[in-house]
Amino acid sequence: MPYSWSFWGAVVEHAELQSEALRRRGHEVFTIMGNDPPGQFTRSLHPRHGRDGPPPPDVIPIGRSVIVPANGTLPNIILSPRSFFRIRDTLRRMDFDLLHLHEPMTPTPCITTLALYEGPMVGTFHASGDLGWMRIAKRVWGFLADRLDRRIAVSDMARVSAQRWLPGEYEIVPNGVLIPPAAEAGARENRIVFAGRHEQRKGLHVLLSAWPEIRRRTGADLHLIGADPLRVRLLMRRLHVSEDGVAVLGFLSQERLTEELLAAKALVAPSLGGESFGMVLTRALACATPVVASDITGYRDVMTPETSVPFPAGDEDALVAAVEGLLADEPRRAAMGAAGRALAQERWAWDAIAARLEAIYEEAAAA
Repeated sequence: MPYSWSFWGAVVEHAELQSEALRRRGHEVFTIMGNDPPGQFTRSLHPRHGRDGPPPPDVIPIGRSVIVPANGTLPNIILSPRSFFRIRDTLRRMDFDLLHLHEPMTPTPCITTLALYEGPMVGTFHASGDLGWMRIAKRVWGFLADRLDRRIAVSDMARVSAQRWLPGEYEIVPNGVLIPPAAEAGARENRIVFAGRHEQRKGLHVLLSAWPEIRRRTGADLHLIGADPLRVRLLMRRLHVSEDGVAVLGFLSQERLTEELLAAKALVAPSLGGESFGMVLTRALACATPVVASDITGYRDVMTPETSVPFPAGDEDALVAAVEGLLADEPRRAAMGAAGRALAQERWAWDAIAARLEAIYEEAAAA
């Protein structure tokens, strides 16, 4: 019989792609997560963010989410007390074969599930860094981690961060990446792309400060994806950076993001730290787009000399030189793009990742 895998999404995009890959292998998959229906209340909780529309058929909503600052970012966490009862009723009604929890120590979905569910459970730990919030989590509900049959970390950095609070064995399974069916490394527009939220640790201010000189030396355009347009323009005014050559695109669909990466000559990722795994880097490499990125832990697990150009985090002059050097040598840039796509297909293709997860699920179910 086909198994039913259930996901609690701290990393929703990852869970969606993972679900799709498992369905291709013949499994029935449901994603259990928060849902914020359109209306004034949602706009108050999530200002300037497009969080509306009904959930897809495979999503089981269990409550509204709120933004809670954690680990230098602004994740959406479900804290509604009513979610406890919705989760309990879902577990009784659906009779899952196995549950896969993303960020297992996150309230309320994961800790409620750990407390109530009596079947096999697998947990994936994504975050890295100090994880100060775990001081409270470990004291209050950390004992529930012992109910996990298998533990996964998306990188060695994520494993080290999790083991600091929850000692035990972790298997490293990297995040998979969406690989387009075709990607031409050459014949790109003279454009670089930034894809990420407007948060201090993402280093957008470093890129914008360096942008006038990059623009002067290369003539390239800059497309900013994922960051709130209003906040980006306020930052540019504060830094006295002209919008010349800059397109602030905001949040894009997966299809539009792929189109942008397929057209760009490079992705720039100027993050300052706190990255457990460079998902945006692997996404660019899968599109045969070379990467210029900060030389930080987390990104080092992804970058290779054949595919990426590192620079010291926060060093604007080094960033300018790295982008200029890459764009000035088109044969080298195209070769790096082709090598990046080959690397993505070898290491992070979802079919291969799904096969590894399938083996872990079978071990957990057998145990």
